This record gives sequence, structure tokens and C-alpha cells, in this order.
Amino acid sequence: MIKVGVAIAALAAVGFMLNEPLASYEVKGMHLCCNGCNGAATGALNGGGAKDASASSGSVTFMAANDGAAQKALDKLTAAGFWGTIESKTVRLNDDSGTVLPPKAKPVKISSGTWKGAHNCCDGCNKALKAAIKGVEGVESEDCAANKATFIVKGAYNPADLVKATHDAGYHAKLEKADVIREKK
Repeated sequence: MIKVGVAIAALAAVGFMLNEPLASYEVKGMHLCCNGCNGAATGALNGGGAKDASASSGSVTFMAANDGAAQKALDKLTAAGFWGTIESKTVRLNDDSGTVLPPKAKPVKISSGTWKGAHNCCDGCNKALKAAIKGVEGVESEDCAANKATFIVKGAYNPADLVKATHDAGYHAKLEKADVIREKK
């Protein structure tokens, strides 16, 4: 009987050493209007290696073994078209929108841009996304529709302003193609 108890204790100790402690992370300010949004956000995080992702009230929480694992999960979250804020000095949401310019570059304006990747699963998503787009100075029209993978925004606007507006609304989109307005000399 003592041998069985010692064996169980030894197995428990080995299991404890193999299970790396998990850290908790939270992303706030996301657009999560329905079960489709919640499922897509938690699915992206879990698909990126997170553990126990859950979504509610505009935020997602998840566990990860370390910051590297958390970063991979966050990269999957933005690839799924979501954005928010995370209070961390070691992990962040990466803006791969195609609109980030070098520090000394002049702002760019485009007359038409094709955007992709924003999570837009339902009418609630689409309404909020349209409102964010229309709030950008210089935007004249958009053809954003629920469940549509891409949308075109026309006008004379700075694409970085559109990214900021969509981020503020809890979305992440990438500029796929743009017609740049050239300055006349």
C-alpha cells in the first residue's frame, strides 16, 4: 500500500513539473455583438494556442503558457478581424493593416481602397463597421455588407485614419489595394 501511495505522489510531482503555469490576458474594447463574434474571437485565440478563451461584454480573456504563446494567439485574433486594447508591456496587438508609415513619411490620401479581414458576421457587426468607416474625414462611400470578405471605401481619405476608426470600433482590417492621390507639384 505504501508503494502505491509513493508512486501516485511521484506521478503527481512529475505532472506538476510538466504543467507550466499559465498567465491570464484580457483584450478589452472589442466589437462582440453576437454569438458569432464571441465564437470567432475565442476560436481564433484557441486556434493560436491560447487556453480557456472566453468572450463577454466586449472583451476576451484567455490563458497562455508564456508571452510568446500569448502573442501567437493575439496574432490569430487580429487575423480574424478583431481589435481591442491589452494592458501589457510584453505582448500587443500587431497592426499589419498596410497603413503604418515610417515616422518621417508624409500622410497619404487615397481615392479608393479595397479592405479585407474585418470581422463582419452579422447585421450588428456591419452596422457598427459602417458607422466607423463613415466617421472618417473624406470618406464619401463604402460598399460594406454583412458576411462579405472585402469592402471598398471611396473618397479622399487617409487610410491610417480609417484603420484607427475601425480599431476604435473593435475591428481590424487590412488595406489590400489602393488608388493613391498624387500631390501636384
